[in-house]
Amino acid sequence: MNANEELPEKLEKMEGIAERLAFKSRFVLVFGEINHSMARATSERLIALAEESDAPINVLISSPGGHVESGDAIHDMIKFVRAPVTTVGTGWVASAGTLIFLAAPKNRRVCLPNTRFMIHQPSGGMGGHATDIAIQAKEILRTRERVAHIIANQTGKTFQQVQTDMDRDFWMSADEAIDYGIVSRIIETHQELA
Repeated sequence: MNANEELPEKLEKMEGIAERLAFKSRFVLVFGEINHSMARATSERLIALAEESDAPINVLISSPGGHVESGDAIHDMIKFVRAPVTTVGTGWVASAGTLIFLAAPKNRRVCLPNTRFMIHQPSGGMGGHATDIAIQAKEILRTRERVAHIIANQTGKTFQQVQTDMDRDFWMSADEAIDYGIVSRIIETHQELA
C-alpha cells in the first residue's frame, strides 16, 4: 500500500476519533452553511446525546446562515431534547445561525469575545411562472414575520424594532449582541460554561 492509498484510511480514522471525542465532550458543532444535511446531522447528534444522558449539551455555532427551514429544524430540536442546551457563538453567527443560537434560554446563550452576530430578512431565489413567483414572495414575507417574532420574543425587543433592524444586514459585536438581548454573557474559557 502506498502513501496515497493510506491517506483515506488515516483521514477516516482521524474523523472517527474526532467524532468520539465530540460525543464524549457533549459538544455539537454547527459550522458553515446551514442546509438539510447539517440539520439532519445536528438533530441526530442532539437526540443521541440527550438519550445518553440529561447532562448539558453545548452547541458551538459559527455560521453565515443558509436555508431558513433547516435552521428552523435545528432551532426546534434544541428546544425538543430533554437535556439542557447551551449555545456558544464563535466567529460569526448570522442569519439562520442566529435563529439557531436563539433556541437556548437566554441564560444559556453565550459567546466568545470576537463573535459577530447578524440578523436580516430572509431571501429567496424566485423563478418560474408569475403565479409561482407571487406565492414565493408571500411565503418569504410570512417567513420574515415569523423570524422577527422569534427574535423579538427571545431578545425583549419589540416586533417593530426587529422588523426595522432586519430590513438590511444588521451586524453586532459581542457586546452589542448582549445589549440587543441575543447573548447573556461573553466567555473566554471552557470552564466558564459551568
